[in-house]
Amino acid sequence: MRSDLITQVTPRQDWRVTAVAIRYAKRLGRHALTVPPSTFEVSVTVGGQTAPRTVTRVYTNNAARIDSERHAGRPGHYLIVELDPDDDGARAGYTDPFPLDRAYSLTQVADIRGRNGDVVLRAGPFAVLNDGVINPVVDGFTAGSFTDSTGFRIRFRLYAPEGYVADPRPGSRCPLVVTLHGGGQVADNNVTQLTSNRIAVAFAEPARQKRHPAFVLAPQIPLPRPMDGPDGTDWTDARVRAATVELIDAFTAAHPVDEDRLYLVGLSSGGRGIYDLLSRHPARFAAALPTAGWGSTAAMARITGVPIWADHSIDDPVVLYKEGRFGSPGTWTLMNALEAAGATVTRGEWANNLPKSEFEARSRALLRRARETGSHILFTSYTPGTTSPSAHLAWAQTYENDVVIDWLFDQAR
Repeated sequence: MRSDLITQVTPRQDWRVTAVAIRYAKRLGRHALTVPPSTFEVSVTVGGQTAPRTVTRVYTNNAARIDSERHAGRPGHYLIVELDPDDDGARAGYTDPFPLDRAYSLTQVADIRGRNGDVVLRAGPFAVLNDGVINPVVDGFTAGSFTDSTGFRIRFRLYAPEGYVADPRPGSRCPLVVTLHGGGQVADNNVTQLTSNRIAVAFAEPARQKRHPAFVLAPQIPLPRPMDGPDGTDWTDARVRAATVELIDAFTAAHPVDEDRLYLVGLSSGGRGIYDLLSRHPARFAAALPTAGWGSTAAMARITGVPIWADHSIDDPVVLYKEGRFGSPGTWTLMNALEAAGATVTRGEWANNLPKSEFEARSRALLRRARETGSHILFTSYTPGTTSPSAHLAWAQTYENDVVIDWLFDQAR
């Protein structure tokens, strides 16, 4: 018997342990089994603190994965024990990952019976501890590091399109999405730039890759935290900025990247990094998605020709909507500066907690207005009180929004 945790990077709750997959030596029946949640008791111990986990569904499966269907399960060697992602003990990490090997304890407290009433798996007094951790999508990123011409090293994660890996055809080129994480992910672990927010992971999801195959490059700012930027931020630190640009250049030179379709995507201080990089390299990138960012109004005149779809919560308490952060203005003020420099900015405002279909309908209408006026700069503001669990997390729906992502991949230099 082997058991592995299954994690999920969620739009609003960051990185969570959402299931345990138990593999049995014998195949579990000719028919899929659904099992009462009360059959298992689960707890997690991290940092000497033990917390119960709430079991929500249990079913058989033929692989160590969650079945998202309403009637889940199929015959196989696995039993999937799904857990409530809202549990206090559900987190898989903060700035650094938690040590989760052997952290979970599962005890079967009731017999599992087949459709004919026979006992398939008998309850027992022994707890099972998890052997490992499965991180869907995240595990598909390779880890690497890059040392620039000055000797400064920056770590990164890379997702390569499945077609490129399986059958790299000469002459075939893919776009490159470069993701710039927020200040909370500055670390040396080379993982939380993937797991703390659904930014890089959202572009590597199988459904997204099927629609828009692309390389996804996710650098991570190292410790000790660089703070030499003009307003005390990280991506504007001279060393980090130079290494990031060299990394992008080296990567595009070594891989079949469509250099007319380089995209920047960033949140919070990553949004700040986008405005800074675009102003220094306005002809390099095809489009950008800065969320909850801030920057220099003086730099906006240099990027009026770059397609941008920005968004920000009006009540953001961390990066203020108008005033920004560290004395540099927020998105609303930057959009005004773009207009003053001659750009046409198409603006919209709606709630950030709308259902996906309605959220995308609003985005579609905004894009329609932009196209009617020839505008390539769009700005979405989110109504106060609608961005949870914190108004700073404006990106909760940004990378789930197919309208915005389709627009991004439509852009080319």
